[in-house]
Amino acid sequence: MKPGQGHAIFTAECSHSFHFHCITSNVKHGNQICPVCRGKWKEIPFQSPASDLPNGRSRINPADWPRDDAWTTVVRRLPSPRLDPTRQISSLFHTSEPGTFDDDEVLDLQHETTEENVFANDATKNNSIGAIEVKTYPEVSAIPRATCHNNFAILIHLKAPHPSGGRSETMFSPTTQNSRAPVDLVTVLDVSGSMAGTKIALLKRAMGFVIQHLGPSDRLSVIAFSSTARRLFPLRRMTETGRQEALQAVNSLTSNGGTNIAEGLRKAAKVIGDRKWKNPVGSIILLSDGQDTYTVTSPSGAHSRTDYRSLLPAGPCIPVHAFGFGADHDASSMHSISDISGGTFSFIEAEGVIQDAFAQCIGGLLSVVVQEACLKFQCAHPNLVINSIKAGSYRTSMAADAKTGSIDAGDLYAEEERDFLVTVNVPVDESCDEMSLLEVQCIYRDPISKEIVSLEEANEVKIQRPTIIGQTVVSMEVDRQRNRLRAAEAMAEAKSAAEHGDLTAAVSLLESCRRALSETISAQAGDRLCIALCAELKEMQERMANRRVYESSGRAYVLSGLSSHSWQRATARGDSTNSTSLVQAYQTPTMTDMVTRSQTMFFGNPPQRKLRQTQSFPAHPEA
Repeated sequence: MKPGQGHAIFTAECSHSFHFHCITSNVKHGNQICPVCRGKWKEIPFQSPASDLPNGRSRINPADWPRDDAWTTVVRRLPSPRLDPTRQISSLFHTSEPGTFDDDEVLDLQHETTEENVFANDATKNNSIGAIEVKTYPEVSAIPRATCHNNFAILIHLKAPHPSGGRSETMFSPTTQNSRAPVDLVTVLDVSGSMAGTKIALLKRAMGFVIQHLGPSDRLSVIAFSSTARRLFPLRRMTETGRQEALQAVNSLTSNGGTNIAEGLRKAAKVIGDRKWKNPVGSIILLSDGQDTYTVTSPSGAHSRTDYRSLLPAGPCIPVHAFGFGADHDASSMHSISDISGGTFSFIEAEGVIQDAFAQCIGGLLSVVVQEACLKFQCAHPNLVINSIKAGSYRTSMAADAKTGSIDAGDLYAEEERDFLVTVNVPVDESCDEMSLLEVQCIYRDPISKEIVSLEEANEVKIQRPTIIGQTVVSMEVDRQRNRLRAAEAMAEAKSAAEHGDLTAAVSLLESCRRALSETISAQAGDRLCIALCAELKEMQERMANRRVYESSGRAYVLSGLSSHSWQRATARGDSTNSTSLVQAYQTPTMTDMVTRSQTMFFGNPPQRKLRQTQSFPAHPEA
């Protein structure tokens, strides 16, 4: 309670303030939800007519737990923690931080070993578990013997296996959480002054959703940053007690100060780097709504631009999944951070979508079934050479003689797909009816057994070499992936033109690409991916209509699209595209399931939600 122009002011736990007499009248009629952020109050004010307090002072009572409130259900279902004397909550918030963050909670190694053995046995019984799928498609099935064909495209398609439980719907249930790879997750949260009010209340709720869906083998750490950064919560297992403590830490967030993204990242890197124990999957989630007001220059000092690479964890790459919140965030910096770390950049335009965006992200992180995937391929014909490897942001290599190449495809979520185009120069060959072009092999690490898996048989790409052929039919699969790459290139070129101040040229580039796509064979066949790409290009044109629109949302929208296409991974864009648009590509079934959970657990009257559940585009066009 505090005075306010002659009226008592009540400040609720969600940080919103109201005239006391107004809010008590509201509460008296049974309303226990904040009028501003729709957050449910655990404590409510009321004026007792027969108060035993002097001078009729107000009293604050604990609110009854409702049955239909998802956020309070998270808290209510967790029992009051029986805290170990050495784990006092107050020490998490008010004492100075240790010099080294090696106080991470030990993993349940005995339990983990047991689960590994169970998984290994199951994998032996069912060959479909843990088997990545590799398919190849030549551009055309035949080339005349007497004809050479440069830049002949070969599509390599990967699809990760189903979750070990068999269905994405059961992957997050308590009985199956131990059959997936556990996660070490560090959340880096902006609590600067601009996050005050509704934003921080929605952030707390979104974090509550994340905490609820982490299992007892997962570990979470929370970093809060404004002008400086602080580790609010050490890396702890999300047991019932751990989740209760994490919720208390998140609920303690208050907003003030500037936006020091660099310091927040540095602190997160320290948590990752100093930990004694490591879960198989590690990731950082970064959320900010403002411009980075602090910079870290590169060692050379040649550029004033922040050198974010130096702030990321050393050693194996830990992806930073960045979320730009609202119209004023630093989209360029956030995209740079995510891209150099192997993470994604999402644009949260509408405040109410933050929980859905987090849900989509953890739906992926909690379903990693393949790690360190690597495609290796070599020319199967002595006169064949590789011309190019098109893999977006994934690292590629090619031998000096252009006979062999590789793609590091990284980690894959359950049922996630990847498509890469390799072009070769096919020579004239009068000696055979059939020519082998490429041999493709895939190796990866199983995140649970930690064993390296190599597919026994190499996938061989062959074409026919007849003397004469009739009309050639271009592969639909190859054509649609060419369209995706062409659209991504146009987006990058348009973004570059816009950054140089030429929005007219940027819009023209996007429109030219859109028209070109509409004339391809996949577009003529009504391919969903091509339709979606055209809708996305159109949306980007509208967001480049003028400098004001581009600065407020266009840049972030384009960067989020580039992030999604370059990594072939879903990013959140709570945008204004209409309901017939299909810009949410690459969403996996586990992501879809988690977004559904988020949307059905939304309490009160939710604002219009723009993050739609859409499935990733299939490798084969629908009939």
